[in-house]
Amino acid sequence: MLLTIDVGNTNITLGVFKEEILLGTFRMTTKRSRTSDEYGFTICGILEHRSICPQDIHSVIIASVVPDIMHSLTSGIIKYLNVRPLIVSAGIKTGIRIVTENPKEIGPDRIVDAVAGYELFGGPVIVVDFGTATTYDLIGPNGTFEAGITAPGLETAGRSLWGGAAMLPAIEIRKPASILAKETISSMQAGLVYGAIGQTEYIIRKIKEESGYSDAKVVATGGLGKIIAPETDSIDEYDPELTLNGLRLIYYKNKKVDR
Repeated sequence: MLLTIDVGNTNITLGVFKEEILLGTFRMTTKRSRTSDEYGFTICGILEHRSICPQDIHSVIIASVVPDIMHSLTSGIIKYLNVRPLIVSAGIKTGIRIVTENPKEIGPDRIVDAVAGYELFGGPVIVVDFGTATTYDLIGPNGTFEAGITAPGLETAGRSLWGGAAMLPAIEIRKPASILAKETISSMQAGLVYGAIGQTEYIIRKIKEESGYSDAKVVATGGLGKIIAPETDSIDEYDPELTLNGLRLIYYKNKKVDR
């Protein structure tokens, strides 16, 4: 079995694949103070709780935007799963050619999403990832990573809102019953969610307009994408497992298939 690990700024998302079948997904908070034993023990415990034997994990691939935790995380995997993980980094085979001004600036999470978007949906494709940041990446018809846009994520914007205004409370981010809010909480929810919908539609429209790819498919992922995707016709597909599938695809481009 293959264990895929997506290390984000807020959460670590794990997925277990048996060939192309995703058996389960799990989440941990991204804490920078964990030891290798804590990572290894926690991952093994999660797997066992889901009736997956840790000894059945023969391969691991990781994409991370948090370098500080990588030594402890990889050490924990080696120690507890007896597997040396493949890390998504420069030089790895992806099938995507980056044609931006500085390819090294493109984060591994965005490369993984680009691979999944292109391999699963073809090109041109726009991949929108609603995470700590909301990212919009354009992959051309021949698998070229042509452009990327980065905006604050919904939770990031929310924390900035209530963290910077003493009289505004922390709230649950969800779509209110109406944009015509009549009290503080629904007012904040309306601003955050409808603002994100408007941003999404405008940025996608401008990407298509300036690139000339008017027929580009738009694929969304990320936990908060489930709030935005149903509210706009600008998004064609919402795939919460897009990043994990991208990791699976990259692994098999670099290693022989496990049997």
